[in-house]
Amino acid sequence: MTVDESLQGVIRLSLDTAPIIYFVEANPAYVDVCRAVLRRVSDGSITAHTSAVTLTETLVLPLRTQNTVLEAEYRDLLLNTNGVVILPVDAAVAERAADLRARYNLKTPDALQVATAMAAGCEALLTNDAGLRRVAEVRMLVLSELTA
Repeated sequence: MTVDESLQGVIRLSLDTAPIIYFVEANPAYVDVCRAVLRRVSDGSITAHTSAVTLTETLVLPLRTQNTVLEAEYRDLLLNTNGVVILPVDAAVAERAADLRARYNLKTPDALQVATAMAAGCEALLTNDAGLRRVAEVRMLVLSELTA
């Protein structure tokens, strides 16, 4: 399925951590699809929402390796890009994540990402974790199944 086909009817798209990493680090298998999605964010046709968990997850490696350039790229994309909204993990999101984790046996970061997508009213969540498809509440777009 193409990015255009997968994003039909999507105004608010939730981003899991993997697409951010693949874009910033130019992963050859996924960068074109990620670029096509983020192009729609930059042109204003969709708004990208993600959890503060994404900021945590993306900064671990650059902080561990003291790669200040990569750290700055992640911060710039997530904190300074028009159309990208980072949402906090508040009590309501945490409770919804606990429910999702209990019902679908999700890992805590995944449950928080899905709960954030639901709280933001996102029509879909872009991930590369096909296992998240078991969550019925949000439509999952899996990167490995998309073409630019």
